Amino acid sequence: MTVDYLKKIQSTRVYDVARETALELAPNLSRRLGNQVWLKREDQQPVFSFKCRGAYNKMAHLSAQALKNGVVAASAGNHAQGVALAAGRLGARAVIVMPVTTPSIKIDAVRNLGGEVVLHGDNYDAAYAQALRIGREQGLTFVHPYDDPDVIAGQGTIAFEILKQHPGPLHALFVPVGGGGLIGGIAAYVKALRPEIRIVGVEPEDADAMERSLKSGERVLLDHVGIFADGVAVRQVGEETFRLARQYVDEMLIVTNDEICAAIKDIFEDTRSILEPAGALAVAGLKRYVERERAAGLTLAAIASGANMNFDRLRHVAERAELGERREAILAVTIPERPGSFRNFCAAIGRHNITEFNYRFSDPQNAHVFAGIQIGDARETRGLIETLRAQGYATLDMTDNEMAKLHVRHLVGGRAPNAVNEILYRFIFPERPGALLHFLDKMRGAWNISLFHYRNHGADFGRVLVGMQVPPEDKQAFQAFLDNLGYEYVEETANPAYKLFLS
Repeated sequence: MTVDYLKKIQSTRVYDVARETALELAPNLSRRLGNQVWLKREDQQPVFSFKCRGAYNKMAHLSAQALKNGVVAASAGNHAQGVALAAGRLGARAVIVMPVTTPSIKIDAVRNLGGEVVLHGDNYDAAYAQALRIGREQGLTFVHPYDDPDVIAGQGTIAFEILKQHPGPLHALFVPVGGGGLIGGIAAYVKALRPEIRIVGVEPEDADAMERSLKSGERVLLDHVGIFADGVAVRQVGEETFRLARQYVDEMLIVTNDEICAAIKDIFEDTRSILEPAGALAVAGLKRYVERERAAGLTLAAIASGANMNFDRLRHVAERAELGERREAILAVTIPERPGSFRNFCAAIGRHNITEFNYRFSDPQNAHVFAGIQIGDARETRGLIETLRAQGYATLDMTDNEMAKLHVRHLVGGRAPNAVNEILYRFIFPERPGALLHFLDKMRGAWNISLFHYRNHGADFGRVLVGMQVPPEDKQAFQAFLDNLGYEYVEETANPAYKLFLS
C-alpha cells in the first residue's frame, strides 16, 4: 500500500517534544560561495538532532497497550536519545541497545533521559540484532531508526517548516543520508508541493550505501563503513527509504572526511555552534555542488542535522579542516643537507605561510622535509609545486595521502647516529605570518640543523623543537647566539624522551 506522505506529515504529532527550528542565513559562507546559503538548525532540538521527530511520531501512534509494554531501539547515539526523550514524554519504558564502543557521553545522555541502556556488540549490526531479540522476548515494540513510515513522516516535518519559513525561490536542498529516513520524508513532501526544488543527498565516501544502491537499482549491503560520521554510518539503506529516494531524490553527492571537517569549521564561523560530522555533511555537499556547477547567485539550503559531537574528535577536525577546504597543502620536499638550506627553502616558498615543518637528519647529502603550506586553492598548490621544482627541489604532493596525513607527519624523527654533537632546544616565538622565516633568519649561522619540528596550532605563540650540531668548542659562541636571539628557549638535551627516541 502506497503511503500518502504529504497527508501523513501534515498530521504528525512531533511538536509535543520537537521544536520548530530556525532557518538561518549563513552570511560568511554565502559571501565566500557567492550564493545565498541557508541552514536548517536541527542541532537546536532538545536532543541536539532531528531524531526526536521521527521517534516521537512513531511512538505517539502506538496503541495504549503497546506503550504500556514499552519500546526497544538500537542506536549508537542520536536515535537513542530521541527514543528515550519520546518515551519519557509518553510515559513508556524504553530499552536502548548500544554498541559497547559507544562514547560514554552518549550513554550518559540516554540514561539521563530515562532510557535503559544495554551495551552489546562492537557495532550497530550487533546491537540491532540484540534489540530485536529483546523485543521478541519482552514484548517490546521495535522503533526503527529510519525504515518506518511514521519515522519517515516525523523527519519530513523539517520540509514542512522549511517551505513555510522560506516561501521564495529555492534552487536546491541538501540532506545528509544514512539509512534514508530523513531524505525520504523531506523529498516526498517537497516534491509534492515544490517539485522544482532539487533534492540532493550527501554521503561520506566511506559510507555511500544510498549512492551505490541507486546506481545499481537495488539495495546494496556495504562490507564495512567508516565511523567518522557515525550518525550516517549505515551498511544498508531501508526498503521504504530506498523506494522514496528512487522516486524523489534528484542526485547524490559523495564527500571526503576532510571536506566534512571544513564544513564543521564553516558552520562554526557563522553560528558559533560545533556540529558533529554527520550534522555538517549536507553543507560539505552544498559546497561541492557549488564548485562543480560553478554556481552563483542561487538560493541553497542545507540541513544542519545534529551537534552531538564527541569532544575528543575536535582535535582531528581542527587538524583536517584546512585540508578539506584546500587551504593547506602537504608537501614532501627534498633539499640539500647543508647549513642555510631551511632558510633558502622558506624563501622559495615566498609569501605562503608555513603551517608545519618536520625534518630529521638521516642523509649527509639530502634532507627530506614534511611541510604544510597555507594556500588558497588546489590550483595554487600546483603552481607552488612547479615553482619549487623549477628551483631544483624534488617535491611530492601529499595533500590527499591518508597515510601521510594520519601517521607519517607524527613519525618524522627517530635516531640520527650521524648527528654528532647534537643538542636539543625548544623555542617559543610570537605566531604571525612570516614568523618561521624570521626565526630561521635569526638562527642562520655555522651550526647544522639536525632536527626540526614545527606545527601551527592556531595559538598566539609558535613552538619549535630544534636539534643542532654544536661542537664543544662552540658552546660559548652558541650561548651568545641564544642570548641575542630574543626568543624564549628551554634546553631539552637531557630530556628522557629525547634520549629514548631521538638521540
